[in-house]
Amino acid sequence: MSHIHPSAIIEDGASLGDGVRIGPFCHVGKDVVLGDGVELKSHVTVAGTTRIGARTVIFPFASIGHQAQDLKFKGEHATLSVGEDCIIREGVTMNAGTEGGGSSTTIGNRCAFLANSHVGHDSHLGDGVVLSNNVMIAGHVEVGSHVIFGGGSAVIQFTRIGDHAFVGGLAGLENDLIPYGMVTGNRARLGGLNLVGLKRRNFPREQIHALRAAYRELFESEEGTLRDRAQKIADSVTDQPLVKQVTDFILVEGERRFCTPRSPAGDA
Repeated sequence: MSHIHPSAIIEDGASLGDGVRIGPFCHVGKDVVLGDGVELKSHVTVAGTTRIGARTVIFPFASIGHQAQDLKFKGEHATLSVGEDCIIREGVTMNAGTEGGGSSTTIGNRCAFLANSHVGHDSHLGDGVVLSNNVMIAGHVEVGSHVIFGGGSAVIQFTRIGDHAFVGGLAGLENDLIPYGMVTGNRARLGGLNLVGLKRRNFPREQIHALRAAYRELFESEEGTLRDRAQKIADSVTDQPLVKQVTDFILVEGERRFCTPRSPAGDA
């Protein structure tokens, strides 16, 4: 059974699942779908064509699903989809997509967005992503699963970030970040592998050792370009899934260059 505070405004057409709880002074738009067990604490606005997955909890003053902060936006239809079991804390903003970016913004399951963090239009985040306070994700950003962003970090548009990466606090990321990579600084540079995250998620020791060896060959060698080295590793190391994930990421042609160490070897 749902519980809706008398001061909340639920527009005709909104779809509410079983057990939804909507607190004081919330506003839910006519094209919004709230899954089973969703809770809006108070003063939450959910607008546009937005779907919120089951059991997600949204805290006061979050603004979810409003139109893109993009001067090229002309009122075209676009969507926002948030997965299940997410936590969206105070003052978080998430924008719907734009026609130029595929018309959708998507958030995976079991993500956490701490106070005043932002997800821009046409961005796509995987499962288990954590944005600490005041993190800013620009438009058209691709974020893998289990990525963690330290407080105050920022990501420029059209950037790709691989699974299990770590972006340090106050970092300004303007280049693609490999899976399992760790960056710090403004502008952010690659500082090694996210070994703490790898161990916490219980990756096998032999896979971590193989990944470390591949990292050294990728970023400490002076032979060829980064993509040349990635192709060489991909051709010779075929039985290590973590290594394959990194080489596959590098061999894809993206909009940005790759984030490299402060003394990068070769041409990225």
